[in-house]
Amino acid sequence: MRKILLSTALVAGLAGTASAENIGVSMALFDDNFLTVLRNGIQDLANGMDDVDVQIEDAQNDVAKQLDQINNFIASGVDAIIVNPVDTSATQAMTDAVEAAGVPLVFVNREPVNVDALPEGQAFVASDERESGTLETIEVCDQLAEAGKSEANVYVMMGELSNQAAVQRTADIHDVIEAGKCAVTLNIIDEQTANWNRDEAQDLMTNWLTTGEPFDAVISNNDEMAIGAIQAMKSSGISMDDVVVGGIDATQDALLAMAAGELDVTVFQDAAGQGSGALDAALKLSRGEEVDQKVYVPFQLVTPENMSEFTQSN
Repeated sequence: MRKILLSTALVAGLAGTASAENIGVSMALFDDNFLTVLRNGIQDLANGMDDVDVQIEDAQNDVAKQLDQINNFIASGVDAIIVNPVDTSATQAMTDAVEAAGVPLVFVNREPVNVDALPEGQAFVASDERESGTLETIEVCDQLAEAGKSEANVYVMMGELSNQAAVQRTADIHDVIEAGKCAVTLNIIDEQTANWNRDEAQDLMTNWLTTGEPFDAVISNNDEMAIGAIQAMKSSGISMDDVVVGGIDATQDALLAMAAGELDVTVFQDAAGQGSGALDAALKLSRGEEVDQKVYVPFQLVTPENMSEFTQSN
């Protein structure tokens, strides 16, 4: 399957010709910082075009609710549907329902389990998760080496285990270690899920701290969990100068934490670019135009040295 890189500017230019189209959008969860930026990317592009309406619904992390939303979109006669899946293992049912109705479908951000078997008229827009955890982990390793470590103990915070991104980002960490790409010997003390959530991550980190196990770094599948871990460590009197903390997404809160010297590594995932890219793909499919079934928006490593380039992004 051919892969292309799609910039936000290109998306806006290509989608400008859309007319009189209604797009239904089901988001996994409104109450998520990264997904809010993605959702705004869809809405902002639609707002800049004539005769394009988007109806965006919150699935509230409920698979059954999301399936109902998709069926309602079909019944209302939308021209195309965009889905940010609650559970990436449940996407085959979504594909089947939408294909049977003859409506174009675009999955965005979270890779559907059936991504390699999508039928005609369906596509996936996201970033390649094999890059995200790899960039994060290698940089964490490099910073540990720069701090004089030859061996380091780390905790790993995982996202929702039903989510392909969490699975792949965690696999990336292990792949870096096993492939010898880490500048230090990295020992994973424990890895558990905090479900992408800041509060859950704070609780998980607090539990880890009660064990008294010495550690050198926390590698998190996303920024929200990294921030939760930081809050727990600060509450326990741990200096952020003594621990390397990594996240993914480069959200505004994460960049504030980085500016404060608390977060050491994040990886920019272009949420707005994914959102606008998904809408562009949906509009093209609704017009019968060809769209690559996998459209990737690249990840970029963010450290204190280059963070100023991303302050207006996510």
